[in-house]
Amino acid sequence: MPSGHIQQGTEEARPTGPRPLAPIPFDVESVFPELAGTAREVTLLYARAGHPRPGDSSIGGPLLWPASEPWPMCTEPDHYKPLAAPVGQEPVAMIPVVQLYARDVPGLVFPTGTDLLQILWCPLVHEDDQYAANPQLHWRNTALTATDATDEQPPRPHTAEEDYLPRPCTVSPTAAVEYPNWDLPDGLKEQLGERFEALQEERGFDYFEVATTQQSKVGGYPSWTQRPNWPDCAGCGTRMEHLLSVTATEAGVGRWLPLDERNPSQDHAATPSWRAEVDPVVLDTFGHDMVLGDLGGMYFFVCRACPDTPYTHRYDC
Repeated sequence: MPSGHIQQGTEEARPTGPRPLAPIPFDVESVFPELAGTAREVTLLYARAGHPRPGDSSIGGPLLWPASEPWPMCTEPDHYKPLAAPVGQEPVAMIPVVQLYARDVPGLVFPTGTDLLQILWCPLVHEDDQYAANPQLHWRNTALTATDATDEQPPRPHTAEEDYLPRPCTVSPTAAVEYPNWDLPDGLKEQLGERFEALQEERGFDYFEVATTQQSKVGGYPSWTQRPNWPDCAGCGTRMEHLLSVTATEAGVGRWLPLDERNPSQDHAATPSWRAEVDPVVLDTFGHDMVLGDLGGMYFFVCRACPDTPYTHRYDC
């Protein structure tokens, strides 16, 4: 397993400020009044390969971890690599996947008394868990955790499925507004289908590519690649809230590609924002380098009505 996936960074992390984005080229609710009220605020994470530190928000970076708390180990009997036998009884160290500080993601609502979100997962396939990595979520208080933070390196998993090992990435949380993709109300996609096609013909862009996002993000709509599979809370029965998506896709072209990462040789005055191309110099830094089945994702949900903010997840590929 490449050691670079979970090592702590020694270089300065890049700033986590928002990325400059192109404006949407049309007013969605004026053109499609049927979508009135479906807009949602979203924070796009823009994971880029780097050297995050425990004090940074990151994907795949080191966590601010309390010395008094043992590092989580997965002991599930069914975890295995695809096409291989189960690993057996030896525990497998979980790996850092997401760390977000409240100061960096104003749109993320934290439970009372917390300001740090951490997600880890077992980097093996779990047959009884949607054939995906098995995650664990923690809400923490930064000040309390920092007083007891460990300087020790976390244990490394003795075996892992490479597709579930993120490379360390800085993030640039960027506020935006998006509209539903797979979550369009029943029948509405079919009802609007011809008008979506007309928009493409008349203006050269598609509703889905400029008004919806499929990338790692907080809030908004899940970045489904298949039909929605919203969970209901096991405690109260209500539909849970989308917390965040970790996806294998990143915007490498089009409206959601940050302005400062566009190909400098492209004539931006003549090229519409929804057709912009990425600067090849920075392309290799895009994303956490996980495959997640193919071009799928892991989607996390919470219930804020129940005590302790219960969570669950969904996976598609």
